[in-house]
Amino acid sequence: MAILTAGIIVFIAVHLLPSFQSVRSSLVAHLGTGPYKGLFSLGALTGLTLIVFGFANADFVPVWQPPPWGRFASMVLMFPVFILMAGANMRSNLKRFVKHPFLWSIVLWAVAHLIANGDKASLILFASLGVFALFDMWSANRRTNSSSISPVARKFDFLIVALGTIGYVAVLLIHPYLFGVPVLH
Repeated sequence: MAILTAGIIVFIAVHLLPSFQSVRSSLVAHLGTGPYKGLFSLGALTGLTLIVFGFANADFVPVWQPPPWGRFASMVLMFPVFILMAGANMRSNLKRFVKHPFLWSIVLWAVAHLIANGDKASLILFASLGVFALFDMWSANRRTNSSSISPVARKFDFLIVALGTIGYVAVLLIHPYLFGVPVLH
């Protein structure tokens, strides 16, 4: 559990830097933009590696019994996660209605997995990243002005739904191989 916790701390600490504009600006001024981005990426990758390794090797410590409908609810919640992820950095009308699609996908991902899992490692992982995504939305809203987004052709909306659906089906099928837990029975 210590490796998982360390990974979450490193990952969140690195991602907190943009919330502290003066610290970030000072680092960019001192290091330069490229080296700053490189160190940021290295820190995030280090945290993510520790999270994956720590979660995979964490002992199963039950905290609560997931409800019988938890697996189904998780599968339902995960579908919009992939749509939001697909639309986070693609041209579409999604951002006209959802201000932070990627961060909302993380929140839904966390909730979906908390519903389906009742162990300590899942609680630590999914709750911390879900809460951090909510904090990051709040922080981003404080730092930036809202700007209206112009409508785009509907074909882009259909594209993100198609890509999100493909990603969703792919993860359903490979989930047992990636994470050792079959979603479909």
